[in-house]
Amino acid sequence: MENEGQDVLTTGEAAQLCGVNFRTVLRWIDRGLLQAYKLPGRGDRRITRAALRSFMAAHGIPERDAPPPLPRRVLIADDEPAMARAIERVLRGAGFETAIAANGFEAGALLPTFQPGVLTLDLRMPGMDGLDVLRFLRQATLPKPFRTLVISADTEDRLAQALALGAHGVLRKPFDNAELVASVERMYLAES
Repeated sequence: MENEGQDVLTTGEAAQLCGVNFRTVLRWIDRGLLQAYKLPGRGDRRITRAALRSFMAAHGIPERDAPPPLPRRVLIADDEPAMARAIERVLRGAGFETAIAANGFEAGALLPTFQPGVLTLDLRMPGMDGLDVLRFLRQATLPKPFRTLVISADTEDRLAQALALGAHGVLRKPFDNAELVASVERMYLAES
């Protein structure tokens, strides 16, 4: 898209986002339903992204290029069975579907099949630890996007390293249940 990332769209770009013909967008503008302005001298019309989003929301039009929402599935990667089960119990109680991976290798193997919206990741695991998983994820091509929340009692240096490697957030152990649910929910809010 020519103006991708910018705040101004052509009528053709607006039409593509709405899934209609550009002439339909022109009719919406002519009827005063969609705010737009004309370029001086040419008469071409431009629509601000904010005006288009407002119009689409008011008329129940989904944005066609918007990625689908993340699935409410959480893959829990933690080698401590009691901790993994505790995280699972809290997240299931909050309405999430869950799966547990006992180590980094198992987490990598489950990602393409379970297709979580969020991966919770302990950093200290035997074999392939959490930092190794994050390095793997930087190079892997997976079928669906997801966000990674590190849940660890590790050092500040390693937590900072996890964020530098692409983790979307960090939750320090020990945590309370409400903090866990809020942290996972933030992963979903951050996607939009």
